[in-house]
Amino acid sequence: MIRDTSAQDRLIQVKPNPRKKLLWIGAAVAAVIVLGIFMPGIARLFSADSSVSASRLAFATVQRGPFVRDIAAEGQVVAAVSPTLYATYGGAVTLKVHAGDTVKKGQVLAVIDSPELLNKLAQEQSNTDAMEVDYLRAQIDARTKTSQMQKVYDNAKIDEETAARDLDRYQKAYKAGGVSQMDVDRANDALRKASITFSHAEADRNLGNDSQVFDIKAKKLAHDRQLLLVQDLQRQVDNLNVRSPVDGQVGQLFIAERATVAKDAQLLSVIDLSALEVEVKVPESFARDLAIGMTGEISGNDNTWKGVVSAISPEVVNGEVAARVRFEGSTPKQLRQNQRLSVRILLDHRENVLTVQRGSFVDESGGSYAYVVRDGIATKTPIRAGESSIDKVEILDGLKEGDNIVISGTDNFKGAQRVVISR
Repeated sequence: MIRDTSAQDRLIQVKPNPRKKLLWIGAAVAAVIVLGIFMPGIARLFSADSSVSASRLAFATVQRGPFVRDIAAEGQVVAAVSPTLYATYGGAVTLKVHAGDTVKKGQVLAVIDSPELLNKLAQEQSNTDAMEVDYLRAQIDARTKTSQMQKVYDNAKIDEETAARDLDRYQKAYKAGGVSQMDVDRANDALRKASITFSHAEADRNLGNDSQVFDIKAKKLAHDRQLLLVQDLQRQVDNLNVRSPVDGQVGQLFIAERATVAKDAQLLSVIDLSALEVEVKVPESFARDLAIGMTGEISGNDNTWKGVVSAISPEVVNGEVAARVRFEGSTPKQLRQNQRLSVRILLDHRENVLTVQRGSFVDESGGSYAYVVRDGIATKTPIRAGESSIDKVEILDGLKEGDNIVISGTDNFKGAQRVVISR
């Protein structure tokens, strides 16, 4: 039999290690602590639809205070009065000024040479003189014809009176037996004839007077019409001297010296620098709230001036509306045409209004909801937004003062109802 080591083997009892037991106890306690700390976060993580890092978001707190709606934009100084002068008739133009010259109201700036218009004026003036002669001749003829008809009327009246006296004498003589009945009848016929002649003379005189009045009136109306034509031509001739309508400076010259232009061609512009305004482009979204008379501020050159909206364009161009803001009071002297200035127009000012900083959430949601952040969870909450300013949005319903909401980056939520905000 082969001998082995079984006789040498013996069972050894292992004693527990106190240090190792302490390590296990410590590990168990640590696990319990970790679970206690992270269990709420893990629970929130599983209860949310998604998780987004806070670095990709912007937050703001709902506050209550003053709410100011205004428009801030860059504007350009323009002249409130800047007329462009046109040629009232075709011809060669002689310029009397240069660009930038200071001019006074009524000063001749250019002269248009138009022989055709001058010749036409002379012809019509001659026709006016001829019509005046016809009018005077008609008056003389009327007086002559009136005199003649009056003469006929007077003779007929005398003849009637003579025939009446003859008839009376014949009737008396007939009663005395001095004349025959035939002589009485003849005298009676003569009276009737004279009366008829007198009646016709009277009617002819009245009709002739009316005819002469109408003839004179027609001549006078023709003469007056010709005078108006001459006056209009004289006005056109006077307008050949192009005069400045305002005090100011010559702006742009649209033609060269001695250029021949057609009627209504642009000649030059005059700028009235005593009345300047600032033209601004307002976004269409603000244009509906803009009204003439609103106050604002104009700033530039380290100065600030008060302004008033004086005009608003009725049309939208490239999503913008042009508006003009005039200076309240006197116009600053140091400004120049086309100079750039900053304009701020006040639309609304109210106190004690619930607002939040403006962000992309308004455009993304249309002002119908916002993500309210509580305990690291952003919850989609229905809201009702009001007016918007450059930096604030009015909150009408759905939020309260002190609420913290996500104002930018909500596109990362993809419409989820609950989102975990991770650090």
